[in-house]
Amino acid sequence: MNKLFEPLQIGAITLPNRILMAPLTRCRTAENHVPSDLMATHYAQRSSAGLIIAEATMAIEGNSAFWKEPAIYSPEQIAGWKKVTDAVHEKGGLIFLQIWHGGRACHPLFNNGAQPVAPSAIAINGEVFTPEGMKPYVLPRELRLDELPEIINGFKKAAENAKKAGFDGVEVHGANGYLLDEFLRDGSNKRTDEYGGSIENRARLMLDVLQAVCDVWGSQRVGLRLSPLNSFNSMIDSDPVALSTWMAKRLNDFNLAYLHVMRSDFLQQQSGDVLTPIRENYKGVLIGNMGYDAKEAEEAIATGKLDAVSFGVSFIANPDFPIRIKTGAELNVPNPETFYLGGEVGYTDYPALDIA
Repeated sequence: MNKLFEPLQIGAITLPNRILMAPLTRCRTAENHVPSDLMATHYAQRSSAGLIIAEATMAIEGNSAFWKEPAIYSPEQIAGWKKVTDAVHEKGGLIFLQIWHGGRACHPLFNNGAQPVAPSAIAINGEVFTPEGMKPYVLPRELRLDELPEIINGFKKAAENAKKAGFDGVEVHGANGYLLDEFLRDGSNKRTDEYGGSIENRARLMLDVLQAVCDVWGSQRVGLRLSPLNSFNSMIDSDPVALSTWMAKRLNDFNLAYLHVMRSDFLQQQSGDVLTPIRENYKGVLIGNMGYDAKEAEEAIATGKLDAVSFGVSFIANPDFPIRIKTGAELNVPNPETFYLGGEVGYTDYPALDIA
């Protein structure tokens, strides 16, 4: 596993290895979406990752999609995240914050009755867990053009707050059927104005947000996550390969720290290869995600398909995942029933190796 343990330059930062921790919503905040002390413990335990990408974090108040997810718009939230970054840095780790807007995945029961917003008035199929149990997703309201600058400014403010909280950089969440992804893909974006229709128009909001965040951090401390094939949250695109190719070319203009791509579909409803056209057209650091084990990740890096790989579930159950790869140690088995349960169980109680 030599390639996985080679250092990697991403923009302004040198990673000690290429085993990254993917962003993982775990619903462990305190009141008012404030990151908890338990979260600081959890992330510090995983500081041997080449880079931790912290979980989806609300950029703008009133756009909760998970009830107990973290946010970054208040002084209390900034202070909570500062405990997290201090804990990770004390262990020698690096950590980016993933900033996010839930879009049509938000629910009135999380947001004082407010109707969610989206590029078009199309609801997600299915239900979401709320304080009142499982409830259907509701019909979102189509965003007006005059509301979009406020969203861009909200992401910019979140980027500024992430800097105050001591992060090493930020990742813009453009994946998994949340607001920016909803604009990007034509299954959820039926607009006829300058934010709908062509790929260029559908990508406009995402690129505007990306530029605003880069203005705060400098592009070399900013990443972007995409999921062109993922059908989660009722998402689809008529031509994900064309979309991926266009985005890969356009993103070269930004000189980002990295592009983080989910290569497949959670629900296994769509298939295809988007990584190859992205690799052929994107000149920067490319991180792959979804379904990799250490062997495939090593091969992908060794053959030049990727520069690094992010792992999700493996890091949930193995706080010392890179060390286990290096030593060939057995992996802990994750318990999905505790992923969103709250509390220490299934969060900070997975054992690390005794290598003293």
